[in-house]
Amino acid sequence: MNPFEISNHEKQKEKHAAIQFFRSLLELNVVKTVDFYNAQLAGWISKTAGKGPIEQFLSQDNAMISWSEGLKNYFKRGVVAEYEPKKIRASLYRPFTKQFLYYDAHLNERRYQMPLVFPPEAPQSDNTVIWAKVGTEIPMFALATDAVPNLLAQGGSQCFPFYSYAKDGTSRRENITDWALEQFRSHYHDPSITKWDIFHYTYAALHHPEYRVRYAANLRRELPRIPFVNNDETPPSANSDTERTADDSLDRFQAFVHAGQRLTEIHVRYEHQAEYPLVKTEKPGEKLNYCVTRMKLSKDKTSIFYNQFLTLSGIPAETYDYRLGNRSALEWVIDQYQVSTDKRSGITNDPNRPDDPEYILRLIGQVITVSLETNQIVRSLPELGD
Repeated sequence: MNPFEISNHEKQKEKHAAIQFFRSLLELNVVKTVDFYNAQLAGWISKTAGKGPIEQFLSQDNAMISWSEGLKNYFKRGVVAEYEPKKIRASLYRPFTKQFLYYDAHLNERRYQMPLVFPPEAPQSDNTVIWAKVGTEIPMFALATDAVPNLLAQGGSQCFPFYSYAKDGTSRRENITDWALEQFRSHYHDPSITKWDIFHYTYAALHHPEYRVRYAANLRRELPRIPFVNNDETPPSANSDTERTADDSLDRFQAFVHAGQRLTEIHVRYEHQAEYPLVKTEKPGEKLNYCVTRMKLSKDKTSIFYNQFLTLSGIPAETYDYRLGNRSALEWVIDQYQVSTDKRSGITNDPNRPDDPEYILRLIGQVITVSLETNQIVRSLPELGD
């Protein structure tokens, strides 16, 4: 079954001006884009009274603006853009990679039902979603987050929120249906089961290797469906044995709930986990430096060449067993935390934090800790049963 009332088929795309590691740079880029758009719009209206063709008025200077069909449609309708600071949100751009997003209809396209999950017109909402990568491009994975999840480069995603909202951020309600709650309570003969139990159970089930193998074909083409976890034994005819079998199934369900609760905690709050104790080797004669340009793994993947000054060693091989698609969690961090410049716009995105120079160094140790504990939790999950 699918216990959620709404899920978001996540295909939103952001202009390069609309997402940045630094809030201040994001603000500058967005203000520049908005001002340029409005100047173009004013010129078109003054010369054609808003009725002439727009193509000759649209600048193709990618350093200033990138025209999508959606943005062109706003232009044709004479919609004036306005910068609103409250629309800057935390975004999970890639697994374990947070950036700031300007969450606005002009600069974000194909948002589908995401405004009902993280309302752009309201302050940062208190929500947790299960972001599930589905499709044929890369293996399915699930990741819990409390930030706006972003489109992966390969294929689309589904987002299953615990809460849903009106677009203005009001009317918060639980997104797991009352019908699903009743189904779980009835199946396990336990009226104390909560919607958070179902959420955490679902998250654990999506991590189960048996689930991913058993439903691999379905996960390539449809929404994840969540089975009940049951005792494998056929219930005997005697009432006492039947009750014992039901109790065993409930125990197994609760084991999934507890596992999912901890997985949610360490995946959402990964920046608050303990650092794995790596060996830090500083190059003699080099100045102390924690900035990265582009990190690189050693061939045996036991070390990271952090920069010219620092090498990190002692990465456990098991770290790479926690995979999200075709990469491990650690490899996502190494790939994303680098200085990059967009070829079209010329905008540079730099992950280094002058106010917290050891953030990336700390993050590497934290993601290793999260990876190892995730593997341990997944290994401890009971069998799904029939």
